[in-house]
Amino acid sequence: MSADQQRDLASERALAGTDAHLRDRGESTALVARTRGTVHVIGAGLLGASIGLGLRERGVDVTLEDLSPTSVALAADYGAGRPRAAGDPDPDLVVVATPPDVIADAVERALRTYPRAVVTDVASVKLAPFEELTRRGLDLANYVGSHPMAGRERGGAIMARADLFVGRPWVICRDAETSAEVLAAVETVALDLGGVLIEMTPEEHDRSVGLVSHLPQVVSSLLAARLVPAAEQAIELAGGGLRDTTRVAASDPELWVQILGANSAPVVELLDAFSADVAAFADALRDPSRIGAKRRIADLLAAGNSGVSRIPGKHGSSERFATITVLVDDTPGQLAKLLTELGELGINMEDLRLEHSPGAQIGFAEIAVLPEVAERAVADLIERGWRTL
Repeated sequence: MSADQQRDLASERALAGTDAHLRDRGESTALVARTRGTVHVIGAGLLGASIGLGLRERGVDVTLEDLSPTSVALAADYGAGRPRAAGDPDPDLVVVATPPDVIADAVERALRTYPRAVVTDVASVKLAPFEELTRRGLDLANYVGSHPMAGRERGGAIMARADLFVGRPWVICRDAETSAEVLAAVETVALDLGGVLIEMTPEEHDRSVGLVSHLPQVVSSLLAARLVPAAEQAIELAGGGLRDTTRVAASDPELWVQILGANSAPVVELLDAFSADVAAFADALRDPSRIGAKRRIADLLAAGNSGVSRIPGKHGSSERFATITVLVDDTPGQLAKLLTELGELGINMEDLRLEHSPGAQIGFAEIAVLPEVAERAVADLIERGWRTL
């Protein structure tokens, strides 16, 4: 089981425990939805199915549509909604969650098919679809582009989660023609799904995601590609640093060809600047004894320290966390025992990453906690017999 799967399982167990506790006290766990009416989701993949799961959890009527009947059936089986029937009334809101290269076509069809519905899309690129819809002369009064900054390395309804958007930024790209009612309909869905609302123009959005999402994808993929010709002996030395920097390289190439093609200008500009930094770093390393070379290397590395310090913490906050590393025997039940004891000690685990030691029956659990509890957490765990680094 991967670290992501372990973390997901721990989260699901914690939520299940909370629900059971509330049931024992006679309290309802049902969530009241702000969203009214029927929501029609076009595209039953990861994002579309996750939106459906989250809204259905709150009692919202969700209908599903996809070019693939199998995708619709699978998403429906997971509880993301129901296939739209011929006699169904028109939806109040349409969410287009198709691949980026057909977003404009899908939005146009939705606007024409359901003229009284509010239509939004959740594509990761906003300017190109908006410009194409404008070029076609469509009335966009009922359309608002949006983008939840959430996803997983693998797609499809099978990977969907009702809590995928909780605490994640959800960008809304309205314009001067957007009415308060239309804006509220899109914002309401985002809030029901736990998103954190942020307003941007399509241009601002595409430049921003180019920096924080699209550039990292390219850099991660190119770095991972260097592993292909590497000797197996070298790969066996891989540790957390390599895993961290190549994690998103497992993403779907076909999807990313579409995303990068739709946002090529900002990404090219960022890649050119990144290439200049790499060239400057390589030049300094060619002769590290040269006057000024070490300072140049240090300045570039220090700039990385400054940059990473700006990355938001949990749920988009500015909170920063300390990491404690606990040695865990690679045997059934040990991780569950560690998580249970952290709960008993009153230590909130903000994040968890697992790493296995090659050739040894031991693993490392890297646990993120608030800085003010880190010292106490280490002392309490040692007292209970855990080994820490």
